[in-house]
Amino acid sequence: MTTNTITVSVRFFARLRESLDTDQLSLDMPAGSSAGQILEALALRGGNWSQLIDGAPVMLAVNQTMARPTTSLNNHDEVAVFPPVTGG
Repeated sequence: MTTNTITVSVRFFARLRESLDTDQLSLDMPAGSSAGQILEALALRGGNWSQLIDGAPVMLAVNQTMARPTTSLNNHDEVAVFPPVTGG
């Protein structure tokens, strides 16, 4: 049986965790959604959530592998959202 939705776990790190006041949430999305569409859906919540698309750049990982916004998601994937890391 094919389902029209997927459920993904979204984790936030560093400044995002603090400004969004959460470190993890579960999100239902249409099947075939991409990692970037997760950011868009969350940004629609307004307030601090809008920084996910309108603020400083963020990095994405899907199942602990660096990902692009176009990366397709599957049911029960874990999407990590974090600020770019700089070294010195």
